[in-house]
Amino acid sequence: MTVKFEKIEENKVKLTITVEAEEFNKALDVAFEKVVKDVSLPGFRKGKVPRPLFERRFGEAVLYEEAINYLIPRVYPKAVEEANIEPVAQPEIDIPNPEEMGKNKPFTFSATVVIKPEVTLGDYKGIEVKQLSTEVTDDEVNEEIEKLLNQHAELVLKEAPAENGDTVIIDFEGFKDGVAFEGGKGTNYSLKLGSQTFIPGFEEQLIGIKAGEERKITVTFPEDYHSEDLKGQEVTFNVVCHEVKAEQKPELDDDFVKELNRENVNTVEELRNSIRETFKTRKEQDAKNHLIDTVVDVAANNAQINIPEVMIENETEEMIHSTEHRFEHQGINFDLYLQYIGSSREQLKEQFKKEAEKRIRYNLTLEKIAEVENIQVTEEELNEELKNIADYYKMDVEEVKKAFPNTKEIEDTIRIRKAVDFLVDNAVKL
Repeated sequence: MTVKFEKIEENKVKLTITVEAEEFNKALDVAFEKVVKDVSLPGFRKGKVPRPLFERRFGEAVLYEEAINYLIPRVYPKAVEEANIEPVAQPEIDIPNPEEMGKNKPFTFSATVVIKPEVTLGDYKGIEVKQLSTEVTDDEVNEEIEKLLNQHAELVLKEAPAENGDTVIIDFEGFKDGVAFEGGKGTNYSLKLGSQTFIPGFEEQLIGIKAGEERKITVTFPEDYHSEDLKGQEVTFNVVCHEVKAEQKPELDDDFVKELNRENVNTVEELRNSIRETFKTRKEQDAKNHLIDTVVDVAANNAQINIPEVMIENETEEMIHSTEHRFEHQGINFDLYLQYIGSSREQLKEQFKKEAEKRIRYNLTLEKIAEVENIQVTEEELNEELKNIADYYKMDVEEVKKAFPNTKEIEDTIRIRKAVDFLVDNAVKL
């Protein structure tokens, strides 16, 4: 096999691949064995027609398509390896006319290939990053405790007029031009005032209402309301209040803390310490993520990369597929979900494009940094990663090794991770 390499444009090359006559003859043999299985002629059972008779009857050319389908997937990867290129999409294959093909003749075809783009690194060492604070304040702890108290608050009846934050149990019915409209009626509805559950102006006009009181409320539906008949229209609601309830928060004491049933947390002081530790861990992780995101983003934006459109399209499709799989894993039909939110796959694809391009830029930049800095993966690091995979999927390490006979992809992942660590280690933390 011979391979001729020709650069067509920045990220596209043409490989002209010539296969020796002997190899093409073998492909014809394979094609005949496959095609003849479905052929029968007078005097011969199906699949038993001799090759010379077959070719006299049907011609050798009927074997070319099967021969090519057999041959190209076997020789193309070898040609790619010989040309030392990294394709990022399926090639465009151009085959010769049947008149130019035949037994005992070399077979020549071309493959137009989009390849991984070259990366020219900019500054990536000494990137300045303003670090996020990991300090946890007393106000943050108190705010979290207040949330806990609100979550465990009970609703108790009150005789006083309703205030913002209270819950009222109401019957209501809406009228437009004196006629009740569809969807405007409810009975024994529990409404928390200030929750903005209803259209603007409705809840505000219930402030001060008492149990047993009736009120007429006039509101105007928003211009962007989903019902064409009601958008922008003034309507009146008749409201009857049955009950007014106020939230009663529990006392912050050791008994309340014990009811939270948190491991090794039984007193108010222990609760405060637990919240502080949780916030500290979260802030430390946020600070680490901020540092990583910043150095990778700056390094990637400093690099010069002309990303082929097909790479962005493929990454976008992968993101959509991943999203769909995640929804289906939760038992949600993805297409129905898109209909519900008034979107489509094409719209989603357009939304994902920017993120897809960013992911590719980040990855290509990190790959180049790993290459330039000669970042290698040790056998110990590879084995540890294989063990982590085995633990995650609850498999034996040997089973994982059988599933990944070629560990290049795993090694590439480790190498990228180490490139990120390199950027972080060489950053200037402010």
